Amino acid sequence: MKYQAIAALAPLALLLSACTTVEPAYKDIGTRSGPCIEGGPDSVAQQFYDLRIEQPADGLPDATQLAKYRPYLSGKLYQTLLKASADTDKRAALQQGDIFSSLAAGPTSAKVADASTIPNTDARNIPLRVSLSRDGDKSMEWQDEILMVREGTCWTVDDVRYVSQNPHLNGGSLSQLLLR
Repeated sequence: MKYQAIAALAPLALLLSACTTVEPAYKDIGTRSGPCIEGGPDSVAQQFYDLRIEQPADGLPDATQLAKYRPYLSGKLYQTLLKASADTDKRAALQQGDIFSSLAAGPTSAKVADASTIPNTDARNIPLRVSLSRDGDKSMEWQDEILMVREGTCWTVDDVRYVSQNPHLNGGSLSQLLLR
């Protein structure tokens, strides 16, 4: 009789186990050791470009600029920029032009592509196209790509890919340029 009761409950137990919640593939999405900007990847990227346009700067950012950029930058990119700015040879080589853009003069406006179609909440990185333009004597329009990564609950800038036809910097991306 005891075995009959267990045998009768076995299918019920199997049925209940099938109703459990599915855990995300990447439960641990990392941590963030610095300040954070609220919003999704497209929102944070747009805020980063808005700050860059509001306060343009040439070359490698100095300590004051890096402090302003810190909430937007991934830990890896922030550390790479710190290391590069401490290197006098690299600082001299990268003192001219906007390192966050394919155009040396940098943009006067930026429009980050919408990221409303993130496939799932497990996404750890997402590249976004950015339509950039520069007003002035010769109006220019181009696109670059910004790689956003998730650190904890924050979306941060991890790299900028120079995808315009004639980027002023060689290397293909900001991180490749800084690591040379």
